[in-house]
Amino acid sequence: MSQSFSQNQARRNRKQRLWQQKWSLKTKAIVWALSISVLPVVAIGTATYYGINLITKQIPEIKQESVKSSTETKLALQRQLSLLLTGTGVTAILAGAIAVLVTNRVMSRVSKAAAISNTIKTKLRPNSEFTEVFIASQDELVMLERNITLFTDLLSVLVQEKEAEADYSQLLIKITRWIRESFNEEDVLKTTSEEIRRALSIDRVTIFCFNSNFNGTFISESVAPGLPKILGVTVSDPGLEAGYIGKYQSGSIHAIDDIHKGDLSDSDIDLLEQFAVKSHLVAPILKGKQLFGLLIAHQCSRLRFWQQSEIDLFAQIAMQVGFALDYTKLLEQVDTKADKAQLFIEITRSIRQSLNEEDVLKTTVEEVRKVLSTDRVLVYSLNTDLSGIIIAESVVPGYPKVLRSEIQDVCFGQGYVEKYQSGRIVATNNIYESGLADCHISLLESFAVKANLVAPILKDEQLFGLLIAHQCSRPRDWQQPEIDLFAQIAMQVGFALDHARLLQRIEAEGVQSRLLADTIGSIRQSLNEEDVLKITVDEVRKVLSTDRVMVYSFNANWSGTVIAESVVLTYPKVLRAEIQDPCFGQGYVEEYQSGRVLAINNIYAAGLADCHISLLESFAVKANLVAPILKDEQLFGLLVAHQCSRPRDWQQSEIDLFGQIAMQVGFALDHARLLQRIEAERMRSQLLVDIIRKIRQSLNEEDIIKTTVEEVRKALSTDRVLVYSFYANWFGIIIAESVVSGYPKVLRSKIHDPCFTQGYVEKYQSGRVVAINNIYESDLLDCHINLLESFAVKANLVAPIIKDEQLFGLLIAHQCSEPRDWQQPEIDLFAQIAMQVGFTLDHARLLQAYQAAEANSDE
Repeated sequence: MSQSFSQNQARRNRKQRLWQQKWSLKTKAIVWALSISVLPVVAIGTATYYGINLITKQIPEIKQESVKSSTETKLALQRQLSLLLTGTGVTAILAGAIAVLVTNRVMSRVSKAAAISNTIKTKLRPNSEFTEVFIASQDELVMLERNITLFTDLLSVLVQEKEAEADYSQLLIKITRWIRESFNEEDVLKTTSEEIRRALSIDRVTIFCFNSNFNGTFISESVAPGLPKILGVTVSDPGLEAGYIGKYQSGSIHAIDDIHKGDLSDSDIDLLEQFAVKSHLVAPILKGKQLFGLLIAHQCSRLRFWQQSEIDLFAQIAMQVGFALDYTKLLEQVDTKADKAQLFIEITRSIRQSLNEEDVLKTTVEEVRKVLSTDRVLVYSLNTDLSGIIIAESVVPGYPKVLRSEIQDVCFGQGYVEKYQSGRIVATNNIYESGLADCHISLLESFAVKANLVAPILKDEQLFGLLIAHQCSRPRDWQQPEIDLFAQIAMQVGFALDHARLLQRIEAEGVQSRLLADTIGSIRQSLNEEDVLKITVDEVRKVLSTDRVMVYSFNANWSGTVIAESVVLTYPKVLRAEIQDPCFGQGYVEEYQSGRVLAINNIYAAGLADCHISLLESFAVKANLVAPILKDEQLFGLLVAHQCSRPRDWQQSEIDLFGQIAMQVGFALDHARLLQRIEAERMRSQLLVDIIRKIRQSLNEEDIIKTTVEEVRKALSTDRVLVYSFYANWFGIIIAESVVSGYPKVLRSKIHDPCFTQGYVEKYQSGRVVAINNIYESDLLDCHINLLESFAVKANLVAPIIKDEQLFGLLIAHQCSEPRDWQQPEIDLFAQIAMQVGFTLDHARLLQAYQAAEANSDE
C-alpha cells in the first residue's frame, strides 16, 4: 500500500512539474525583459514625483512675489512638467520595444536548437519514458538539457554495440570459413551447430529439416550437458505451413525472449517446454532458393534477451549454411556422376571381354548386383508365347534361388512387350504402393521381392528379355543415377549378346570365321574412333590379302574423305583424299543404308558408269568390295577393299565376312563414341570440381575473376576467355582476360554495344547461355559482327554471371583461330562455372564487407 502511495505521489509531483513548465521559454523571457524595461520609467516617475513636491513647496514663496512674476514662473514650471511626462512615456515605449526585439533574436536560436534535438531524440527513442515529458514541456532550455543527457546515454550504448558488432563480424568470418571447409552436407550441419553454440554461449543449437509435407525432423544438434536431446525428433504440425512457411521462405527471423510471452501456439509451447526451452531464436536456411529447414537456438538455463547484433549474426550464418549446402550438393552430384560413369566403363569392359552368351549374362548379373548393392539381379528371357525362363542369376545368401525357373506371367501381355521394346524402364520402390495387379504382387512375393528395377534387353533390335534387380530385405527408393546406369548396362548387354551370337556363328564356320573373331576382337580392344578405324583397315587387309582397305566417310552432301587406309607400298596412298563422286546419288545412299554389300570382280566388266571407272582408275583399282558402316543407325561411311594388281573373283564367304566386319565397325564406333563421351563427361566432371575448388580458394573479387578466366581457357582449350562487367544502361568494361599470344588483348576495354537491349538482359538474367559456332552463320546483326571482328572472334560462348540475384556480367569464351562446333558437355560445363562464379562473388563480397567492418572498428 505504501508503494502505491509513493507511486501516486510521484505521479502528482511529475504533473506539478509539467504544469510549471506550461509557459514557453520565449514567453518567460519576454516577461522578464518587459519587467526590466519598466525600471527606467519608474526612475523617471520617481524624479517627477519629487519635482512636483518641490514645486508645491515653492508655491507659497511664489505667492509673496508679484503677481506678474508668479504667473510667468507657474507657466515655466508647467512646461517643464509636460516635457518630463512626455519623455517618461517615450522612454518606456522604447525600452519595451528594444527588450522584446533582443529577446526574440536570442531565443530564436535556442528554440531552433531545442527543436532539432527533439527531432533527433524522437527518431532515436520514439516511445521512451521521456517523450511524454518533452511533449508536455514547452521550455526549450529544459527540453535541450534533457535531450543532451539522453544523447550522452545513447552514445555509450552505441559504442558498446559497435564493439560487439566488430567482435561478431570477426566471429562470422571464422564460422563461415569453418563451414566452407566442410565438403558434405553432414559435416556442414554438424560444424554449424557446434560452432554457433560455443561462440554465442547458447544451451542448444539444432537444425530442423522440412519434409515434402512441411513436417520435419531435427537432423543436427549441439547441446549442453544435462539437457534433453532433440536430435531425431520428428514434428508433425498441421498448422505449420499456413502460419510460418511463407514467412520463413521470405527470410523472416523469429527471436523470442520468453516463450510464454511470444506469439506461440499452445502446441509450440508444449513442445518447447518438453525440451526445457525458455528463449529461442529461429532463422531460415534456404537451399537453392527453397526452404530447406531452420537454424534454431535454445536458451534453457534462463531467459535470454536476444541482442540485435546476435540476431543479425545468427541470420547471416543461416544464409551461409544455405550457400554451403548448395556447394556440397553440387560437389556430391559431380562426384556421383563421375563415379557412375567410371562404373559403367568398368562393367562394359567386363561384359565385352565375354565372347559367348552364357559368359555375357553371368558377368552382367554378378557385376550389376555388386554395383547396385542389391539382393538379386537376374536375366529373364522371353519365349514367343510371352512366357519365359530365368537364364542368369546372382543372389545373396538367405533368399530363394530362381535360376532356370520357368514363369508364366498372366499379367504380361502384348502391351508390355511393346513398351519394353521401345525402351521402357520400370522402377518400383515398394511393390505394395505402386498400383501393381494382384498377379504381379503374388509373383514377386514368391521371390521375396519388396522393390524391383526392370530394363529391356534388345538383341537384334528385338526384345530378347529383361534385366531385373530385386531388393528383398526392404522397400528401396531407387535414385535416378542408379536407374540410368541400369538402363545403360541393359543396352550394353544387348550389344554384347549380338557380338557373342555373331562370334559363335563365325566360330562354327571354320578358319575364316576364326579370322573374323580375331579381327573383331582386335577392333573391340580399341576404345576411340581413330584406333577402331586404323585397326580395322590393317586387320581386314591382312585377312583378305588385298592391296588396299580404306574407310570412306561421308559429308553432308555425300561427298567424302578417306579417313583411314592400309595399302601395300607399291600403290598410291589416298589417305585424307577428298572425293566428289558425281555418280553417287540418293539412290545409292538408300541402298547402302539398308545394308547393301557390293562386290565388283572387274571394274571393266561390271557395267559401271564412266565416272565410276575414272575414279577407280585414279586409285589403280581393278576390283573392289564395298560394305556400309552404320553408326547410330545412320550411314557413316563405306568400308572399301581394293584389288589393284589384277581383277579378283570375290568369294561369298569373303563377301559375308566383309559385310559382318563393316557391321562390327559400326558397333565399335558406337561403343567408342559412347565410352569417349562417358570418359569426357567424367573428366569434365572432375575438371568442374577442380575449377570450383580453385575459384573458392580466392577470397576477393579480383582473384576470383582472374582465376576463372585462366582455368576456363585451359579447360576448354580456347583462344580467349574474358569477363565483361555491366555499367548503367548496360554499357560495360572487360575486367578480366586470359588470351593466347598472337591475338589482341582487350582487358579494360570499354564497350558500348548498341545491339544489347533490355530483351537480352532479361534472357541472360533468366540463365540464357549462347553458343555461336560461326559468327557469320548465326544470323547476328551487323553491329554484333563488327564488334566480334574487332576482337578477331570466329566463334564464341556466352553465359551470365548472377551476383546477388542480379546480372553482374558475362563469362565469354572466344575462338579466334577458326569457327568451332561447341559440344553440349562444354556448354554445360561453361554454364556451371559461370553460376559458381556468381556464388563465389557473393561470398567474397560478404567477407570483404565483414573485413571492412572489422577494420573500421579497430580504428
